[in-house]
Amino acid sequence: MRFTLRQLEYFRALAEQRNFGRAATVCHVSQPALSVQIRSLEELMGGPLVERHARDVVLTPLGRDALGLAQDVLATAERLERLSQDKSGQRSLSLGLIPTMAPYLLPGVLAALRAGDLSLKVQVREARTEPLLDALRLGEIDAAVLALPAAGDGLFSSPLFQDRFLLAGSATRLDRLSHGPETLRPTDLKAAQLMLLEDGHCLTDQALEVCGQDRTGAGINMGASSLGTLSRLVAEGFGLTLMPELAAQSECAAVQGLKLIRFPDPEPARIVGLVRRDTTRAEGWFDDLGDLIRQVGQDIVSSCRTDH
Repeated sequence: MRFTLRQLEYFRALAEQRNFGRAATVCHVSQPALSVQIRSLEELMGGPLVERHARDVVLTPLGRDALGLAQDVLATAERLERLSQDKSGQRSLSLGLIPTMAPYLLPGVLAALRAGDLSLKVQVREARTEPLLDALRLGEIDAAVLALPAAGDGLFSSPLFQDRFLLAGSATRLDRLSHGPETLRPTDLKAAQLMLLEDGHCLTDQALEVCGQDRTGAGINMGASSLGTLSRLVAEGFGLTLMPELAAQSECAAVQGLKLIRFPDPEPARIVGLVRRDTTRAEGWFDDLGDLIRQVGQDIVSSCRTDH
């Protein structure tokens, strides 16, 4: 089948105007030219699309069916034309975030994106670091928010802000520590005291590193699937954990009995970054997105540093 968009436009106009002369005027062509195109379209469709009367046309059953499909095709073509005329090159965004950042960053990030461009279509994927990097390499997402460094060739990373770790637990647990807040170091924590996220979360790897522990160390509980679950467990006195500033205020508001203390300088921390493929055409959108996420994140951690 070799129908053209012009033929569909003429047919739509004819159906709307119900007269060949008026349809030709709307389409800015002569009536014979429009009639020829309608005839050609009918030959392609295998039957008449309209019943021709002296001053009126009526759609045939085939014409009614064809009109609905023609309107869909023309609407899609018009959207493609608008897209081709948009010079920004970024009308949609697929963004990935790791689970220890997504619940805390997303509300502010999505609100800021919506405020900046209501027409931007945003899709979000929450996953652990390795699946996100795989999705990024495959082109399933445009960028990912995660803890740096991001391993792998072909990736470009932009550091956004520092997210420090606090020690979280119940008031009773924290009071029992042999070191006071002024001298307590992450390496002073015993393996049996630690509760961490299940294996596969980068936050677990970071916590083990700053605490000087090995994942095979006896007594480390690595079974929680989320920071929300971990917060509730340590608030009930089952252990201690490292809490990122990003999550601190949200989890304290949600979990009664959860207490936090800071480590002395230099405080352990992770670097939150935005990652894309080297081959992605950034054209400003990547830097703009990074600035937006940086502002949202810094507002959250600054508020945490004021309160804790």
